[in-house]
Amino acid sequence: MKRRIISIVVVVLLFGLAARAHHSIAGVYDDSQRQTIEGVVTRVRFVNPHPSVEMAVTNGSGIAQQWRLEMDNRHELVAIGFTVETLKPGDRVVVTGSPARRQAQSLYIRRLDRPSDGFWYEQIGPTPRIRALGLR
Repeated sequence: MKRRIISIVVVVLLFGLAARAHHSIAGVYDDSQRQTIEGVVTRVRFVNPHPSVEMAVTNGSGIAQQWRLEMDNRHELVAIGFTVETLKPGDRVVVTGSPARRQAQSLYIRRLDRPSDGFWYEQIGPTPRIRALGLR
């Protein structure tokens, strides 16, 4: 009996850790709101489960603020042609996304535009889309 209780506790703890490792987008970001920011990409992390982009955004007072932007899962991005080379530090982008519920200067990207070449990424519903030169 004691072994069974210990086994149940271990299983519950493992499931709890796994659930914390991959969060719910709806639990972290407020999809009922949209916020648009413009700035320069400072870092791209093309990692599992969700790639992220860090960017410098100059506020109304002229002070640069670091923003963290989260994207759809890496597997789906690769399937539509998004690669580690798609965004680079120094790219000027305009991003519209769902703000984080508890973390300032953080968005879940719904749309990212790079005006210099017409590239855009869009996350609407379950499937992301991109438009880039040379891709159809």
